[in-house]
Amino acid sequence: MRLRPRLALACTAALALVATVLTASPASAAVGQITGYGGKCVDVAAANPANGTQIQLYTCNGTNAQQWTTGTDGTIRALGKCMDVAAANSANGTRVQLYDCNGTAAQVWTAQADGTLRALGKCLDATGPSSADGTPLQIWDCYASANQRWTLPAGSNPPPPAGKMPGAPYLYMGWGSPPSATSVMSSTGVKSFTMAFILSSGGCNPAWDGNRSLTGGVDQQTINAVKAAGGSVQVSFGGWSGNKLGPNCSTPTAYANAVQQVINAVGPAVVDFDIENTDEFSNYTVQDRILNGLKIVKQNNPNVKIAVTFGTGLNGPTGDGIRLINQSRALNVPIDNYTIMPFNFGGHGNMYQATVNASEGLKNALKSAFGWTDAQAYARMGISGMNGSSDQGEITTTGVWTQIRDWAKSKGLTRFAFWSVNRDRPCSGGLNDTCSGTPQANWDFTRITAGF
Repeated sequence: MRLRPRLALACTAALALVATVLTASPASAAVGQITGYGGKCVDVAAANPANGTQIQLYTCNGTNAQQWTTGTDGTIRALGKCMDVAAANSANGTRVQLYDCNGTAAQVWTAQADGTLRALGKCLDATGPSSADGTPLQIWDCYASANQRWTLPAGSNPPPPAGKMPGAPYLYMGWGSPPSATSVMSSTGVKSFTMAFILSSGGCNPAWDGNRSLTGGVDQQTINAVKAAGGSVQVSFGGWSGNKLGPNCSTPTAYANAVQQVINAVGPAVVDFDIENTDEFSNYTVQDRILNGLKIVKQNNPNVKIAVTFGTGLNGPTGDGIRLINQSRALNVPIDNYTIMPFNFGGHGNMYQATVNASEGLKNALKSAFGWTDAQAYARMGISGMNGSSDQGEITTTGVWTQIRDWAKSKGLTRFAFWSVNRDRPCSGGLNDTCSGTPQANWDFTRITAGF
């Protein structure tokens, strides 16, 4: 998304029962036994609430060690702790244990129509297979065999949570004097960021910006800090430039596996696929590879929302965008949100009206492809703008961004972002990687976005 070409620095890699997730919210929680192989119950060994206690099969006995609370946040809880995949390791045979609830992907379980319970792309599995008392539970490749099928407490499948995502401006740790995410949160009230960008580090191997490790570096440290402060993150793949995964992963399965590595590493609430340029957007072989890969991603992570982000003309998506929308319908890809980037129109003056016109064009394209009503189309739409000066000299002021936000809220759009927090600082005119080029105070655009 928004990139450096015109600046020499600019923005790099710019940019079932899907038995929905299980939760602990009082309004929708279900409490009771989980039964499985041999009619045995999922049990906390020795009713021990300590972190790391093995989850096992055991004869059903009605004790608190077998009373599980499920609901829409994906957790499965007993004895005040969460069912957890040890060390968030997705390898076959990783033990399933009790652990403090921490909001990571290792504790997000989804129930499927085939009776399986899935986390990190694998299935809850009775080792062996054996139904003997004390049989440890683990994760394993999904086969929906008898030792991988589970019956949850009655009422464990509430309606899916609302589709609206919090306003989440892009934050890029690779350049532009990135600010402290938690300082911005405390100054603006923003609760989410779109972390950019995941690229190829060679072949079908994901890395931040193509060169920073998924774990252990500044990106993961920032994500951990955001979550610790009560926030969430979206993770963006691709962008305008850089070595992207779409052309490098040879099959949809390989692409999905690369995405899964990222999901397993950082536990995002949303994965955003910024599909741009001739290598992904205009290359229909790669477009289809990504779309088919997203089907696999959603199947394995039904609780993680999928957004696709792409450029637009003044009147809505142009040829490549229309093709992406229609092909997502033809392939039955479960995309939660179609986000357009309404800027770089060639120096258009009225950025509010241009954004509304482009968004209405997106709405019409979605209605045509899916047969949706206006309201249904708006509910699958997002806007990702550029704060201040764009590559082509268009200016979106804080006042205009407020107008755009209020229009998006009034129509029921479900995603709202801009490029970027790094640029959300004042400076004189012109495109810059550390400021907006328009009069403002620090973090004004983020503050407006937080009100979405």
